Amino acid sequence: MVRLPSPVSPPDATWRRLGARGSLIAAILTTVTSPAPASVQRLGDEPLRSAVIVNPNRVDGTDQLRADITERLAGAGWPEPLWLETTADDPGRGQAEQAVAEGVDVVFVCGGDGTVRSAIEGLAGTDAALAVLPGGTGNLLAGNLELPTDAMDGVDVALARGRRAVDVGDVDGQSFAVMAGMGLDAAMMDDAPTAIKNALGPVAYVFSALRHAFDKEMHVEVVVDGAPPLRRHVRTVLVGNVGRLQGGLDVLPDAEPDSGQLDVAIVAPRNLGHWLQILGAVIRRRKRLPRLEYLRGSHIVVRADTEHPRQLDGDVIEPGRVLEVTVRPSALWVCVPQPDTPEKA
Repeated sequence: MVRLPSPVSPPDATWRRLGARGSLIAAILTTVTSPAPASVQRLGDEPLRSAVIVNPNRVDGTDQLRADITERLAGAGWPEPLWLETTADDPGRGQAEQAVAEGVDVVFVCGGDGTVRSAIEGLAGTDAALAVLPGGTGNLLAGNLELPTDAMDGVDVALARGRRAVDVGDVDGQSFAVMAGMGLDAAMMDDAPTAIKNALGPVAYVFSALRHAFDKEMHVEVVVDGAPPLRRHVRTVLVGNVGRLQGGLDVLPDAEPDSGQLDVAIVAPRNLGHWLQILGAVIRRRKRLPRLEYLRGSHIVVRADTEHPRQLDGDVIEPGRVLEVTVRPSALWVCVPQPDTPEKA
């Protein structure tokens, strides 16, 4: 395996309260951030070993996809990739761990956000770089990192060898790269069947959100980096590594995937009037929305009075009374477009 340069740890940042900017409706309906920064690095020129993890239930025409990827890589002098399909019992982590064990340098992942998240669990902390080939529904990490939506364009990004080290969040031994949440967001994810998501895309979350918009409030205590607890009545609490949701609306507009910290949105509309205020602000593209409170830190603990639904990157996990999130700075290499190089005069 070709060794990547060691990621540079981001500087320490103090815990602070942020201005409430972003888009709640985007958060309710379904999380991309700044363009590729100067921290993008390039890996050598020698052919690299690769693997492809594909979710056959989310991607059509896998035989043709395999042929196309193999041909594109061969044209660049790369060997044929290891081909690994996900299963119901193993949606991506085991395949990623196998790829790492076999010494690959780049792991292409073709599927939705759930497939990508599972693969990240096997790639975080290793030298192998994730190359996202969008498929299925969501693809929020791809959007936040300005990655192309076409699979073959995604292969070309990997062939260009740009790499970026991004943070990874952990909850109960599971990892995420986009967003974790407790409350309304998780309830609507759980209530949007896969078949409907495949047919309607993000619209499926609209109907699910409407069904849960007036569920009972959560009584929570939020602790960020050991600061005094904040006690709130809320609809949902979101903890994100990146912040832009589908439709290009930012629920966590200040979130950066390599800051070494996570952004928190406490969402607390209490009645129909509050929801209408938020909706109006979203329609008018206001930078500040009512009934949102934003925080930032590296260790976030949300404690509720009763069990509530929880989710990681759209995957519903076991409900619980606690959502404890920690960050692993610069734990994951991701293939990203290289910054434009100014032409010489």
